[in-house]
Amino acid sequence: MLRLSCDVGALPADGVALDALARLRLAARRAGLELAICNASEELCCLIRFTGLEEVLCVEREREAEEREERLHVEEERQLGDPPA
Repeated sequence: MLRLSCDVGALPADGVALDALARLRLAARRAGLELAICNASEELCCLIRFTGLEEVLCVEREREAEEREERLHVEEERQLGDPPA
């Protein structure tokens, strides 16, 4: 199934936003798409859980800093050994 990602970082945590997300999820499903909600605020996540929609509205958790570093191929800093003589 194709995936539609929706960045909701600027969305307020209120009933209007929740209604819009539920309607968007329904429209995506009818079009044969899977809706993934990204960058949701903690307040919006709490509202989604409170209303019992967490299984319907799939909110992607933010990646931990370590995961981001690995994806960017960032190596850890380390001490260099003594150079060969």
